[in-house]
Amino acid sequence: MSITAEEKNRLIKEFGTKEGDTGSPEVQVAILSSRIATLTEHFKTHKKDNHGRRGLLKMVALRRKLLDYVRGKDEARYQDLIKRLGLRR
Repeated sequence: MSITAEEKNRLIKEFGTKEGDTGSPEVQVAILSSRIATLTEHFKTHKKDNHGRRGLLKMVALRRKLLDYVRGKDEARYQDLIKRLGLRR
């Protein structure tokens, strides 16, 4: 249900603002989005996994908070991020 180390490193390189950047909101949102997509596929076959669904909802809420933070700091950065990730507003 988790993402692989290779996938995580790819996301860090793609969304990081500098070398080794793992803490910026862009990287955190990208990693959360990947984990959310993985869990969404999991729930298509495991419909009664309510404990996992709670974790998914917590991840969605955390991603929303991070996106709100980026939006408050810089609207252009927010627009670029959601466009690159393919998220809706």
